[in-house]
Formats: sequence, C-alpha cells, structure tokens
Amino acid sequence: MSDAPAWDARYDAEGFTFGEQPNRYLESMLPRLRPSQSALALGDGEGRNGVWLARQGLNVTSLDWSARGLAKARALAGRHGVALETVAADLTRWNWPQRRFDLVAWIFVHLPPEDRALVAQRAVAALAPGGLLVLEGFSPAQEGRRSGGPRDPALLWTATEARRLFGGMRLLECLDGTVLLDEGPRHQGEAGVVRGLWRQAG
Repeated sequence: MSDAPAWDARYDAEGFTFGEQPNRYLESMLPRLRPSQSALALGDGEGRNGVWLARQGLNVTSLDWSARGLAKARALAGRHGVALETVAADLTRWNWPQRRFDLVAWIFVHLPPEDRALVAQRAVAALAPGGLLVLEGFSPAQEGRRSGGPRDPALLWTATEARRLFGGMRLLECLDGTVLLDEGPRHQGEAGVVRGLWRQAG
C-alpha cells in the first residue's frame, strides 16, 4: 500500500500542503472531546489535525507513512507548545493497539478497497469502549472537480461503504454532500464528500 516516497516528495515543498488548520468536520467535534483523552490521527501528514487535537489537551498519536510529513508535524507541534507522538508506518502493517483510543480521526485517507476494509477493522478494534470514529473522505461526486482527492474511483468513499465498514458501531451520523474546502493549496473549492461519526459499544 505504501507510497511513502511520493508523499515525502510532496511534503518537501515549502509551506503546508493541506494548511495548518484542522479539518472543519473534525473541528466540529470539539464539544465531544475531553482533555487527557487518547486520539489517533490517521494519515496525519504534516500534522494539522493531530496538533489541533493536542492543543485541546488530548494525548495524540499521529500516524502516517511519510517521515518527511511527520517531521513537519513535530515542528508544528513544537511551535504550538504541545506534545505529539508520531509514528511512520504503513497503516496495513502497523502493530495496532487494542481498545486504546477514545478518538480515531480518519480524515481524507483514501485506500484501495481491500486495504480500506483491513484498516477499518483495525481502527474499530483500536477504539476504547465509548470511543468515537470520525470520518471525512471524498465521494464519487468529487470526480471531475479540482479541489483535491484521488483520481482512481476505487479509492473514493460512499456512505453505503462507510456504513458497512463501521456497521458494528453505533451510527451517530453519516452524510453525503457538497462542502466548501479551504485547506491549504491542495484542498480548495467545492468538494463532494462523505462525513460520518460512529461510537464504539460500551
């Protein structure tokens, strides 16, 4: 699955590819978060989401396959005076902990179908009882738009797929529609997305 060299090259550029501010859907979860909770930010790249979670007082693990991106994530955390654990690993090969995290943030992580199913299974198992999984990903409605996302349709999310993969948890919401992205140079303009929130049993 790993395409670390390509992402390292992308993150070698000046500035932040997807900006320094958190994803807006993740940011809307603030009322549900509590200091000292444990969070996992998947595919966190340069750290915008992980650092924001750490700034809310959470203990954050930022996981990405790009060591270059995570170096920038640590620098961003340092500028904000927060701690951030970074792990450079392929999501399909990482030694996932069990029942550890109060929050898993799956923000614009697009994987081939078999990898997506595997990582979803492991992400669910990594949630502590009562933990939340928050998802945002590009949907098929994104095809032809220039606001970001993969070109391979197999990598896109559908609400049906999200409901299936996370069906063992309590569904709090799952939305499919158009949003306006303003997340660095790579995510700009109207975008077709799936957004979802699930709670682990317990």
